[in-house]
Amino acid sequence: MKKYSHLLTLSCVLVGLSAAVISCDKSISEPLRVGYTPVSVDEKAGTWKTYVLTAPTDVTVATPTSVTSAEYLAEVADLKTKSASLTTEQQEAVAYWGTGAAYRWNEIARELAARYNVPPASTPDGKYPVPDAANPLADPRFPFANPPYTARVFAYLSVAQYDALVSAWNYKYTFKRAAPSKVDATIRVALPTSTIPAYPSEDAVVAAASYTVLKAMFPGEVPFLDAKLAEHRNSRLWAGMNVMSDLNAGGDVGSQVAAKVMARARADGMSAANNQTLTAGMIADAKARGLREAWVSQETPARPPMLPNYGAVLTWNFDAATKVKLRPGPPPALDSPEFTAAMDELKTINKGQTREQARIANYWADGAGTYTPPGHWIRAAANAANDAKFSEVRMARTFALVATAVMDAGICCWDTKSYYYFPRPQQFGMKTSVGLPNFPSYTSGHSTFSAAAAVVLASIFPDQADDFWKKAQEASDSRVYGLIHYRFDCSAGLAAGKNIGAYAIARGKADGSGL
Repeated sequence: MKKYSHLLTLSCVLVGLSAAVISCDKSISEPLRVGYTPVSVDEKAGTWKTYVLTAPTDVTVATPTSVTSAEYLAEVADLKTKSASLTTEQQEAVAYWGTGAAYRWNEIARELAARYNVPPASTPDGKYPVPDAANPLADPRFPFANPPYTARVFAYLSVAQYDALVSAWNYKYTFKRAAPSKVDATIRVALPTSTIPAYPSEDAVVAAASYTVLKAMFPGEVPFLDAKLAEHRNSRLWAGMNVMSDLNAGGDVGSQVAAKVMARARADGMSAANNQTLTAGMIADAKARGLREAWVSQETPARPPMLPNYGAVLTWNFDAATKVKLRPGPPPALDSPEFTAAMDELKTINKGQTREQARIANYWADGAGTYTPPGHWIRAAANAANDAKFSEVRMARTFALVATAVMDAGICCWDTKSYYYFPRPQQFGMKTSVGLPNFPSYTSGHSTFSAAAAVVLASIFPDQADDFWKKAQEASDSRVYGLIHYRFDCSAGLAAGKNIGAYAIARGKADGSGL
């Protein structure tokens, strides 16, 4: 089976195509219709508020040539040649990328996160080597795409996509150069066309921005990303959707914006997130505030805590002072009735875990080899935006709002973990079958990530609000059912996540998008 054949079949079913319209086994002789037309072109998106750009004109693009110029007509002739007859592999690429540029690049990011979510193993002398960005394919590979790292990947990826598309929309409606098939009706197109101007190409914008971010985040995957970038751009030619100057202009915009976004990334404090020299001071401070027993690694040999200083990384939707205000109050003391009740709940589950509790614990585990809880919620955002038939720029906005909230949630949660340094249930004899997180217990990362994502998604898709919150509650409960967290870890995480998500919601309401 070809690498996209299942996707092509699915696309055919979704748009109700018959076998007479599309063949997945031969070169096509009739127009291939996959993808969808957005319910709104979001003509005013060039005025929406951006994250890193101060204005859409912070990056520049050349004025396009006239559609009557010799240069443009030559591009049209070349496009006709490239789109005239497609191989099966080209058809499959058109169908795959026709689902949406941001949709597919976020899917690729999830794939990479899962591929790199592998904790370093210990060496014979009991040490845990740190992955090296300068030698990413050495053992252990860089990065270890744990939940905080993955949350950060999605935030920067989505912001780059969104800011670049806002800039592109500004230029699209400044120049108003129509799609090639609107200029020359004899061009054979393989995807639905809309009234959105073609210059610069939104697909090329997203491809270039995504490529720039992902090759920085996953430096060992540059050949893979090179191939994806080339395939995405070529798919627009094969589909008859863009001439080469549309693609080149889009690539230029996407690359310029992504460079600015990655400049922020280099200065956001992530380089100090794994500073292990800080842990002794964190423990001493927690004990000075009344902690009787600090969290310690339960692995043999003991593993250093995961990213103990991630809580100091720069947030997106509020400042450092607000982060402190958002920090939950202290967990129950170890000799308190509240702590005893929480341990008793875990003991009861341990003795008689139901099949449904086990299912929930395993479904939401999102451990090693998965795209982690942040990826789980980005997938939910992708599905909801795709079902809603959002324009490319509105889909990117959805990703950016959710992903920045999720990264902020991770930062706040890790700040809380390092502040209280509370021991996990495993230090009191509780066993777990869904992984052993290597960081303090209070508060629950799953709960904080999930609540932040759920409330943001509910603000964008209010008709699904109950369903999103039900999923967040289930994700939170899963950590109790898996004997990973005390109930108070989870309830405090849910409350904190809701408060964190509210800042992304406020930003969204003020960004000019109308939602």
